[in-house]
Amino acid sequence: MKRKYKVVIAYDGTAYSGWQFQTNAVGVQQVVEEALGYLEQSPVRVFGSSRTDAGVHAKGFVGHFYLTKPIPPANLVRAMNSRLPDAVRIVRASYAKEDFDARLSAKGKEYRYQLYQGAIMSPHLVPYWAFCHRPLDLEAMRKAASYFVGRHDFVSFAANPNRELESTVRNIFSFEIRKAGNRYVFVVRGDGFLYKQVRSMVGFLVSVGKGNEKPEAVKELLEAKAPRTARVETASPRGLFLWKVFYA
Repeated sequence: MKRKYKVVIAYDGTAYSGWQFQTNAVGVQQVVEEALGYLEQSPVRVFGSSRTDAGVHAKGFVGHFYLTKPIPPANLVRAMNSRLPDAVRIVRASYAKEDFDARLSAKGKEYRYQLYQGAIMSPHLVPYWAFCHRPLDLEAMRKAASYFVGRHDFVSFAANPNRELESTVRNIFSFEIRKAGNRYVFVVRGDGFLYKQVRSMVGFLVSVGKGNEKPEAVKELLEAKAPRTARVETASPRGLFLWKVFYA
């Protein structure tokens, strides 16, 4: 009998081309499916909550799949982690209801972007923190971030995904910027995000923090609803984490 499972996956995306399976590079999806295929003794397709770019990390990525082997969730976690590379871990597993879909059932996502500002950054932080040597105006960035909150057309803050999109309108629930010493963490929650949207928003906020743009420029770009230009920089992927996926 087939059983549906839900898993929460954490991964270090440094060496991967993102979540999605690709023919010319290794995605996280591929190594997870290979581990499951070994346990099931036949191919298993894993459906993910979203795509992530090359180099982006995840703490709470969600996937679902079917197995015919009767493996209890706790045993599944141990068995999969024994087969997975150290950079990928199954955090927890559970049986899923038949109508659960990792992507379509999601009500929102939280992303966090980690940025270290200072003269020198420790090499031990390099995989997980982006770097900025210039001082940043925290209050200006917070004011700019407040303009992102709400339902807007984010075409000016997204890259071309090379596929058809129904809409570029998204709803941002909250956007915080936390600071502790030299470390800035950008925490954004929304109902969904466009291709490279989070990195584009953070990149622009850093431009505001450096004094290159005014906070009100966010509002102007959102209202213009024009395709993204070089004015909106894309922040490095290495500081970005898919932190959590929210369900009803």
